[in-house]
Amino acid sequence: MYGDQANKLIVDAKRAQNLDKIPLYQQNTVRSVVNETRDLQREADILTQEAQRDSLSGSQNSFLPNGTDKVKQCQLFVTHLCMRRNKRCLLAYQRQRAQQIDNLVWANVEIERGVMENLSQHEQEYLNRYNELVSEFKGSLSDVDLGGSLEPPKGVFIDVRVLKDAWRNTNGVRSV
Repeated sequence: MYGDQANKLIVDAKRAQNLDKIPLYQQNTVRSVVNETRDLQREADILTQEAQRDSLSGSQNSFLPNGTDKVKQCQLFVTHLCMRRNKRCLLAYQRQRAQQIDNLVWANVEIERGVMENLSQHEQEYLNRYNELVSEFKGSLSDVDLGGSLEPPKGVFIDVRVLKDAWRNTNGVRSV
């Protein structure tokens, strides 16, 4: 059935959201989704060519399509919907995995060998390049902790830790 393999990817991505580690890359499932999408594209091309051939042959004498034309139009529409769904599912799976890799890099976690083995070759390359990019960015801002939480504090009073004396600081009301 169309979309079953893509649905497996979505279920795997949903399950992986709650895990601490990145699960094994589903290479066979991804390949089968890509092959299914290619098959659907071939089928859509054939249906389009048949529709063009029928319209050029002058078989339609009226403005309203006959029953077989409606069936072909519906079949072409469903084929395009299946292709789009497969592509969206595949992209959602890849995006979820990329977000997990990004989170690992920003958390300054040492990447274990087991995690590296679960990644595809392209994901490993992405991890290495992204890690270099983030390290270069953090290197220029060594005084600032960029790995901290982005959630604002909920309390009225907060503790401020000073890493370096800035001499004088003005908060708008008075100098401190």
